[in-house]
Amino acid sequence: MISLPTAFARAASQLADPAILRVLVKSIAVTLAIFIAAGALLWSVLDRLLENYVAAVLPVDYSDAVSGFVTVALLVLGGWLLFRIIALAVIQFFADEIVLAVERRHYPGAHSQARDLAFCESLQQSLKGLGRALAANLLALPVALVLLVTGIGTVALFWLVNGWLLGRELQDMAWLRHRSALGEAQPLGGLTRFLLGGTVAALLAIPILNLIAPVLGAAAATHLVHSRLEPRPDA
Repeated sequence: MISLPTAFARAASQLADPAILRVLVKSIAVTLAIFIAAGALLWSVLDRLLENYVAAVLPVDYSDAVSGFVTVALLVLGGWLLFRIIALAVIQFFADEIVLAVERRHYPGAHSQARDLAFCESLQQSLKGLGRALAANLLALPVALVLLVTGIGTVALFWLVNGWLLGRELQDMAWLRHRSALGEAQPLGGLTRFLLGGTVAALLAIPILNLIAPVLGAAAATHLVHSRLEPRPDA
């Protein structure tokens, strides 16, 4: 078995692999495109709502600056909360390519025995992960708002929630191609999953690093999972 730091070190060392680079470029491009589209939609909706509200309720002339200020504020807050969700959903869609690249280089025996995930199955896993992430973060939101007065409580809460979520999702990215039955025990223990997810959740909060964090997490998860699976006869 390998440790979490070793798994991330091996993942980082493979970032220059052309197969990993292709996924990195695609995932960043898609994530940013979704984020920009969401921002444009939010701006348009808020512009209409604020114009109607201000004109009907407040005795002041409506200004685009009002919607601009509110939209930017909501985008910053929403971006902080939702970027990790969008990034994870996107990387889940491309996860198979990352896992394959790591397996070809480090675990050729296991790679030869893995099953291929169909497009529909990959899409289904991505949507399931997105649904779980949205539900958990929305449930945590009321508590997070109350904890705003503590200064750090909101950050800590979302780190705990997303660390728990990410650990499970990252493990499954690497494991599903090798799972022999639906009831098979998970290869990573709860603490390992949480530390894996917590590390990636922390990286997602750091500008620039947040763009490569999902790819690093998927690659590191692959190393952790394979170090705990039963050895293959030809490995």
